[in-house]
Amino acid sequence: MKNTKGKLKIGGNHNKAGYIFLLPLLIIFIGLLGYSFYFLIINSFKDVTITFRHADFTGLENYKTIVSDFGFWRAMLNTFLLSTANIFCGLTFGFFIAIILNFKIKGKRFFHALFFIPSMLPIALMAAVFGSILEYKNGIVNNIFRTVGLSGLAQRWLADPKLAIWAVCSVSIFLIGIPIMYYTADLTTISSSILEAATIDGAGMRHQLMLVIFPILKNTHKTIILSMLLGGFREMERVFLMTDGGPGGTTEIIGTYIYRATRSAGSNIGLVCAAAMIVLIVAFVISFIQLKLTSKNG
Repeated sequence: MKNTKGKLKIGGNHNKAGYIFLLPLLIIFIGLLGYSFYFLIINSFKDVTITFRHADFTGLENYKTIVSDFGFWRAMLNTFLLSTANIFCGLTFGFFIAIILNFKIKGKRFFHALFFIPSMLPIALMAAVFGSILEYKNGIVNNIFRTVGLSGLAQRWLADPKLAIWAVCSVSIFLIGIPIMYYTADLTTISSSILEAATIDGAGMRHQLMLVIFPILKNTHKTIILSMLLGGFREMERVFLMTDGGPGGTTEIIGTYIYRATRSAGSNIGLVCAAAMIVLIVAFVISFIQLKLTSKNG
């Protein structure tokens, strides 16, 4: 490590030492990741049970079965719908709350923590709480309607095929802590001279928000969209604990679809692996498109 003209430089030997320290972790990570892909790819071409004995090679039959399954595509659609709800809440509520918290208001740290804590709680806990709140007979929402004389508004939120998926998506509004954190971090990088110039030009608060600040934070929007979109593919607890994929599969998402296929009696694990491979390919395509868009506009 050399100090030249007051600047701290890190020598090549120290870089090598860093790589050596990282090497064991990289080997373990690449090994586990590589084996996971190998396991999925190999078994996706087989008819094999959970015991993994007497596996029969079936070629593309598992993929054909999954692609022709209406339940799989409905689960995929619901997954995107859930991700869209997460994205919408992050880009709207998350953005405006971050703007408000950027002002010098009293108790700002408390409000930051208040909005951030739900994102840190286990999603299973959030799902269990919301499932109780939206319960038909004893749920808080319906009891409030009955108390104020609006019993007609009390609904079977989690049992009605037309309402269940929207009830599940409603949890997204309490998961905006991460988007708020992203926006808060990037708002500090905006030069005050830009806003001062907009004010001199006669732009009001609304125009500054929508025509100046919002476009400047485009890279933050992209980060939130990608993280929320891919996060939807990892969701399972929310649907599993609130509706268990019902009623009639109307709230089934990829996570519960694969879990149910794995747990069913006499299940073909090859089908599960084929479904997982298709989901991985879709996720990789989304990531690739996002990276291309980011590099093109960056």
